[in-house]
Parts: sequence; C-alpha cells; structure tokens
Amino acid sequence: MTDAALKTPTDLKSNAVKAVADALNGLLADYYALYLKTKNFHWHVSGPHFRDYHLMFDEQATEILATTDLIAERVRKTGNTTLRSIGDIARRQSLKDNVAEFVSPADMLEELRADNLALVEALRAAKELTGAANDNATDGIIDDWTDQAEQRAWFLFEAGRGA
Repeated sequence: MTDAALKTPTDLKSNAVKAVADALNGLLADYYALYLKTKNFHWHVSGPHFRDYHLMFDEQATEILATTDLIAERVRKTGNTTLRSIGDIARRQSLKDNVAEFVSPADMLEELRADNLALVEALRAAKELTGAANDNATDGIIDDWTDQAEQRAWFLFEAGRGA
C-alpha cells in the first residue's frame, strides 16, 4: 500500500495543504518530544515543591498527549499522512531532548516554559500557512492549541517565581 492509498479526499488545494501538513507533522514531533520531557521531569522532580510540580507536570503531560491525536487526525483529514515512528519524531522535532541525570526543579520549570513558548511560535507559523491553504478548520483549532501552550508557559513561569 502506498501513500496514495491513504489519500483522504479533500477540497483543499494540495500544494498549500501539503505545507500545512508538513508544519503539523513538525508540531506533532515537538508535542511528542515535549510530552516525554514533561513526563521525564514529572518522574524525576525532587525538593520542597515536589508534590506541586509533580502534579502540574503530570497534568501538562496529559494535555500535551491528548493534543497529539488531534494534530495527527487533522493531518489525515486533509489527505496527508503523519508520523510513523520514534525515528520520524527525532528527524522532525525542533525541541531539544533533556537527557541529564539530574535537573534542578527551577531548571525544569524554565526549560518547559521555554519549550512551550517555542511551541507557541511554531503554532503561529503553522496558522499563517492555514490561511494560505484556506484550511479554516485547522486555523481554528490552532487557536486552542496556542492558548493551551500559553497557559502551560504561564503556570510554569508563576510556579518558578523565586524557585
């Protein structure tokens, strides 16, 4: 079976929507990278604010993971294919992994905040492409994803004050 066999019919112009799908697949890779980093920090956080950070990281990871399915399904609805492997994620992600044996809670908060803000930038760039593609559905849902990432960044910032 080839990609053509997976082609979902759509009225969107193929070149413009291909650019949107590529951007969404890049976002999807970053969402998976951010999910795993957030869970890593959830599992390895320590210190006096352990419970608060542990719970916040878990809540954020759950929200991030839930968004991955929405992104992938949006790519498929537009007649394109999406990520297929961990290697595919690694090739497309722009967010950096953190493989350090120890990360201080303050550094965890700052790194996740910065990653979420980088995600906001990528979401805004993808939103620009949706206008050119006349892809109103993706355009609208990106607003929700942007708001969620901004809220995560805000919570991480506030939790890190004086940390």
